Amino acid sequence: METPVNPNSGSETQAPTSEGQPQGPESPTAALEKRVAELEALVKEKEGKYLYLYADFENAKKRAIKERSDLIKFGWENVARDLLQVVDNLDRAVEHIPAGTDANFAAGIKMIATQFKAAMQKQGVEEVTCVAKPFDPNLHEAVGQEPSDHPEGSISKELSKGYTLHGRLLRPARVLVSSGQGSNLAH
Repeated sequence: METPVNPNSGSETQAPTSEGQPQGPESPTAALEKRVAELEALVKEKEGKYLYLYADFENAKKRAIKERSDLIKFGWENVARDLLQVVDNLDRAVEHIPAGTDANFAAGIKMIATQFKAAMQKQGVEEVTCVAKPFDPNLHEAVGQEPSDHPEGSISKELSKGYTLHGRLLRPARVLVSSGQGSNLAH
């Protein structure tokens, strides 16, 4: 018969420490604590990556929603720009109705122009107001200067109307800028 082996016997037996754990290069508790620390660091790293990816996904989702919204809002910008020529021609037609024209015909042309402008406005197209306002290169295109009663640097005459689409410039207003009262500059 063999004699039973005592797991605590042999040359590897260490003297217990004051805490009751054996001393040595690495005790089982220290190894477990080290492994727990490694796993906690790994979890924190993975959690950081997850949070970064989640934030990136949320930003991408918000960006996609904004792009879709902008596409709906501004997707017809080129068509609106083309329709501004129609608005200009309707305005010219209303301004140049001959004096002897049938009153119903003239009223019909005016009504069509008004309806067309209302439909454009409903879709976000707004006129840029100009006369007597300070010149703004973001909204106005200066084609000349002229002496006028308006203060210097303000708009004295609008040659063609400007328009915005939901606040974004579609077409700048073509204007004459006042050079003040005493100036002899001509356009």
